[in-house]
Amino acid sequence: MTTQWGQRIATSVLEGFANYRSTFTYITLGAKKRFEEACWLDVQQASMDRINLYDDAVVAVTDCLTEEVAHGYDSLSVWKEAKRCYAALIRSRTDGELAETFFNSIFCRIFRHYEIKPENLFVFSTQPKVKAADEASIILSYRPAFGLVKMVDRILVDCNFNIPYADRRQDVVNIIRTAQQQLGFVFADSKDMEIDIIRSVFFRNKAAYLVGRIRIRENTKPFIIALMNNEQEGIYVDALITDPDEVSIIFSFTRSYFMVDAPVPAAFIAFLQDLLPWKQRYELYNSIGFYKHGKTEFYRDFVQHLTKTDDQFVIAPGVRGMVMIAFTLPSSQTVFKVIKDNIAPQKEVNKETVKKKYYLVKMHDRVGRMADTQEFSHFVFPKARFHPELLAELLAEAPSVVRVVGDSVIIDHLYTERRMIPLNLYIKDATEQQLEAVLDDFGNAIKQLAAANIFPGDMLLKNFGVTRHGRVVFYDYDEICYLTECNFRQIPPPRFPEDEMAAEPWYSVGANDIFPEEFAIFIFADVRIRKCFTDLHGELFAASYWQRIQKVIRENQVVDVFPYRRKQRLARRLS
Repeated sequence: MTTQWGQRIATSVLEGFANYRSTFTYITLGAKKRFEEACWLDVQQASMDRINLYDDAVVAVTDCLTEEVAHGYDSLSVWKEAKRCYAALIRSRTDGELAETFFNSIFCRIFRHYEIKPENLFVFSTQPKVKAADEASIILSYRPAFGLVKMVDRILVDCNFNIPYADRRQDVVNIIRTAQQQLGFVFADSKDMEIDIIRSVFFRNKAAYLVGRIRIRENTKPFIIALMNNEQEGIYVDALITDPDEVSIIFSFTRSYFMVDAPVPAAFIAFLQDLLPWKQRYELYNSIGFYKHGKTEFYRDFVQHLTKTDDQFVIAPGVRGMVMIAFTLPSSQTVFKVIKDNIAPQKEVNKETVKKKYYLVKMHDRVGRMADTQEFSHFVFPKARFHPELLAELLAEAPSVVRVVGDSVIIDHLYTERRMIPLNLYIKDATEQQLEAVLDDFGNAIKQLAAANIFPGDMLLKNFGVTRHGRVVFYDYDEICYLTECNFRQIPPPRFPEDEMAAEPWYSVGANDIFPEEFAIFIFADVRIRKCFTDLHGELFAASYWQRIQKVIRENQVVDVFPYRRKQRLARRLS
């Protein structure tokens, strides 16, 4: 009976996974049409729909198993057999690693994240390594046999868009000229040069990307072409990116997930790792939409990292939060965040509200300015790796989700996030040049969040971080809200001289009222820093600025927010 039930479970799980992948692929393939028709609001909706697919599929399969397998569905012996059967069923699939993660998700839902052992589920992958043939199947290769112009033109034509390029000849000239400027003499009619482009176009927000690499003998560099739709004459090339650091920003953890058809996900990841070798596999899986498998890859990396290091988890640097306890392992690049049981009353939020805020960020366009997070349940840590001060704080501040069991610390709910330097700490040690640059980017971050209909709520410097690229990123979400929910007001003039001396304001203040004039003093205690920021972004202190952004959003206009610098945009002739 165990074998029979195990087979039924394996078949049901695989059927659920196949249905999930089919719907995921259907939404993904629709990105091309949405781009061609400039349906930008539909782009945002499709992104949200696709994120919700996975959890819906897991719930559906779990409910099905409860009905079909009756009393045997929660027996560990049955699931051990189910794992064996399932491994055989997915052996020929090109997305086997994703299928393993789906099995894990079903198991964890049924057993409430207990019994996570290699004999019960796929703690470690059984999938074979990517073969050269797998990678070859996902790319198109180009050589300048008949000259650079024909080769670059062929790359653009092979995208097979159903609308024309606005001026393909100019695009070809722009690509060649820019490539020669960025790459120098190596970009030439040479038999040693080859360009590999992934067959599937990467879509995100209002742009499409041809993702590839240029190879000259032993040297490899990224070769990313950014395409836009001008909503009139057609498609045009907006930028060529060959600098690995700039490509890293395009694939950043602060960006929404790409829509890209990836029939052999592991081959895509292998190709992308060739371009970005310092990126972790889990980050790349996240970037192409497989964020649940990204969690699996993260966990595997984490377990391996613990075996290779001996440092202790400590409280994360920076000002301690009133809502979250943040801790980190100094040798890693991850911050772990746990919601406190008793949140400071001035925050006016509870645990469920905080969870909803983090879910909002997961679903929303992060425009390169909000850190992606992963949510975990029943995360088990070795107790010996915790600094006593941290463990004491966790047990005191979050006893409902943190407990010590034997040699383990078990946290029933936490978030993981990429570690950054808190902006308030970065500013303390910044040179004058660094200070001006980071303050300028801080202002740009606030403006880009606003353009995406996001108001950070608490804009204190401690709630923002600085990445290794010097980009400012928001990472504390307990007061985040939609910009259109806010009522931005100018402070009315005092009626009498005594009004300015009164302890209470002389004007009414509603629940959603926000007075931008107060931002300068509230955010910048240091007058010198305040002046520098005001010179750069003083318009943020005027209610009229925020009201204009709200008007644009309410008119359903989707604002352009590019994942590359303005200076990288290619010049175009005026029509």
